[in-house]
Amino acid sequence: MFDNLSDKLDKALHVLKGHGQITEINVAETLKEVRRALVDADVNYKIAKDFTARVKDKALGQDVLKSLKPGQLMVKLIKDELTELMGGDVAGINLSGNPSVILMSGLQGSGKTTFSGKLANFLKTKKNKKPLLVACDVYRPAAIDQLHVVGDQIEVDVYSDRENKNPVAIAKAGIEKAKELGCQVVIIDTAGRLAVDEAMMTEISNIRKEVDPNETLFVVDSMTGQDAVNTAKAFNEVLNFDGVILTKLDGDTRGGAAISIKSVVNKPIKFIGTGEKMEALDVFYPSRMADRILGMGDVVSLVERAQEQFDEEEARKLQKKIAKNQFGFDDFLKQIQQVKKMGNMKDLIGMIPGAGKMMKDIDIDDDAFKHIEAIIHSMTPGERSKPQIINSSRKKRIGKGSGTSVQQVNQLLKQFDQMSKMMKMMQGGGGKRMMQMMNNMR
Repeated sequence: MFDNLSDKLDKALHVLKGHGQITEINVAETLKEVRRALVDADVNYKIAKDFTARVKDKALGQDVLKSLKPGQLMVKLIKDELTELMGGDVAGINLSGNPSVILMSGLQGSGKTTFSGKLANFLKTKKNKKPLLVACDVYRPAAIDQLHVVGDQIEVDVYSDRENKNPVAIAKAGIEKAKELGCQVVIIDTAGRLAVDEAMMTEISNIRKEVDPNETLFVVDSMTGQDAVNTAKAFNEVLNFDGVILTKLDGDTRGGAAISIKSVVNKPIKFIGTGEKMEALDVFYPSRMADRILGMGDVVSLVERAQEQFDEEEARKLQKKIAKNQFGFDDFLKQIQQVKKMGNMKDLIGMIPGAGKMMKDIDIDDDAFKHIEAIIHSMTPGERSKPQIINSSRKKRIGKGSGTSVQQVNQLLKQFDQMSKMMKMMQGGGGKRMMQMMNNMR
């Protein structure tokens, strides 16, 4: 995401990042290019113009041109303004009710139903809450089916009433069901339309009046660019929603919606969807997003994702196995699964400062570990725990069973042996290096 914008901003700031003389004239020229980059990313022209005007005023007001490192200060000013433009501080979610009620709104195809499931999974796994999903799309039976599939996938209860065609009544009955089941949060998935219309707005407005939600969230497809901003404005005029959810930020988005939606509706972006998996949801941090847009990476988010997946107790057990030279392919397989849960590989690499730019033209498959997993699954339990017993005939069988070649099996065994020795030498600091080696093995 934001690859094109990041490239253009990097080119625009190239002069200021260098060591040449910086003048009021080339600052103005640079900011003109910055404005053009923002407009190309589908940011509203007036917002882009106001943005660069504020940066210029601050630059001249702070004597940036006379400072020892003017280029760095200019980049910081742009980063700070980007952060402010996208909301400034991170926005929380209100869970004060008993049960808390969250009303989802948005157009059809925006990813509303999928996001409802992601949010339920987030509240269950990260906030230790028991959620209930409520299906209020009475027009599309497939939407009800989809919500039940999502609920089954994340092991969260779903309330629906296929015979009832009154979404207000279903929403109220869903809240009563939540109380009966002891659920602390109710997430109401409402009907969407292909475009904003009066009937749709009246219906969701009626639901909102009757259930009095703690949070009304507007879900928007970030790939629709400026249209997303216009749709948000229309919904906000009727619903006065509490926050925005941007979906499909892992796609080919130009970023205009993320950058300008806060300015238009004056409501914070609360979450972003970064993939199809139920775990692919992130709290929106404006400062971290500004870093990524400017090619600075997002190490904090990367570390947080790693911490969520790597269990301390498991790490201690793993350390003991390494010390006793008992680290086997079953253990390795667990580490691969944990890395995969952190998100899609290209998104993770984009969080490393400078890496996103280097890897932008390289297609990174989410199934990068697929052939390694296939080889390991083709081994017997004995072979996984003691790889040293794998001889030529076993290699042939493993290669045939995994759909790979003997050469690939040999390569994995060789790399695994090198990694095992390295981890034994490093002991406590092995986790980080192991991830690096796993990346080299793709």
